[in-house]
Amino acid sequence: MPPIIEVADARKSYRIGKVDVPALRGVSFTVQPGEFISILGPSGSGKSTLFYLLGGLTRATGGKVIIDGDDFSNLSDAERTRLRKSKIGFVFQKFNLLPTLDAKTNIEIAQNISGKKIDQAYFDKITDLLGISKRLMHRPSELSGGEQQRVALARALINKPAIILADEPTGNLDTANSEAVLNLLRHSNKELGQTILMITHNPEAAEFADRSIHMRDGQIVDPAREPHLHPKK
Repeated sequence: MPPIIEVADARKSYRIGKVDVPALRGVSFTVQPGEFISILGPSGSGKSTLFYLLGGLTRATGGKVIIDGDDFSNLSDAERTRLRKSKIGFVFQKFNLLPTLDAKTNIEIAQNISGKKIDQAYFDKITDLLGISKRLMHRPSELSGGEQQRVALARALINKPAIILADEPTGNLDTANSEAVLNLLRHSNKELGQTILMITHNPEAAEFADRSIHMRDGQIVDPAREPHLHPKK
């Protein structure tokens, strides 16, 4: 089975003044359909830049990022947008919910943008699974942090994307809500079949994944050679 994600010698630099500052330095890996992968690393390791490349939100300076057979580097902005809408769901650390809309509308907006018709049975299944079916008429300011993240997760799942990209999904949550969100990601991976890539700096969160990709200074590193990357016992 071909990989659903293939990253080959991906490089990304940002121009700061007259200097090109590298954020990714030749990153390569593949992900098979249905895998749950954590991308683990400290602040400044390049993991968030990799997230934006995988989501087609920015272009690589060099190398390739191939999503389900489509090379982002060969796609126009419009084509990348269509690919994101059809195949990728995003979960962000800061939730990115629209404050003037209730939870139900925040979830449905993903389908409205993609032009898909609301699948009410699936909507009900997802919101019941996430435990937010009784909170759908509330605006984000009326929800707890854990509830807001569950709404964001429902929004990511509602279009039935092949890939979920989660950027520090537990970064703003307490321990109990963090574990709940991680269990929900695991459930969507195992029961709904989504491929998940989760960006995190937390080794305990990374343990929920099938395997971890460790990053440091814009490169993938071997944790066996980087003892400080291991969680403290």
